[in-house]
Amino acid sequence: MIGGMLAKARKAKGMTKTELARLTDINIGHLTHIEKGERNPSHKALKNICKALDIPYQQLMYTYDKTINEEQESYNVVKHISYDKILAVNSIDSFIDCPSDLPSAAIALKMPDDSMNKSFEKGSYIFIEFNSPLNSKDYGLFNYNDQILIRRFYDKRGKITLKAENPECKDIQVSNTDSFYIIGKVLIKKK
Repeated sequence: MIGGMLAKARKAKGMTKTELARLTDINIGHLTHIEKGERNPSHKALKNICKALDIPYQQLMYTYDKTINEEQESYNVVKHISYDKILAVNSIDSFIDCPSDLPSAAIALKMPDDSMNKSFEKGSYIFIEFNSPLNSKDYGLFNYNDQILIRRFYDKRGKITLKAENPECKDIQVSNTDSFYIIGKVLIKKK
């Protein structure tokens, strides 16, 4: 997955692989293997690539060991994960214990509303793994047209729907003209 993210960032910056190879002192053949997902860059190489592309390193680290399955490829997950944006938090409550069965959690958020009341009560904590590709029926944290939402993700033949569990909240059909990013996956604690 990290290779696809790097290719996306390089193309968005209008940079050729030749230019990136020159700026990073990484062989163009090795860069090609990285972008195709055939090899992962070393951490040093990733830092150099990010510096050359003028993008944050940490956002891509979240994708380092992630692989994309067929379902995730069908909705072009790389298109929907941001490499240059981070979640802005406007309130800090405290630290809470990270459940040992959720070792990839990066942050705990309080459920802000009752849109997902069957699974997550308003005010309860949910645990997020950043930049994680989703499969249908996974819960996720999303940026949809500059609104941060927690919803259930559905992919049906590349058509994305974000579903709330509260019947008073409408389902969202994501279109190609919408601004839509997957911020992360909501991790479910084992009972």
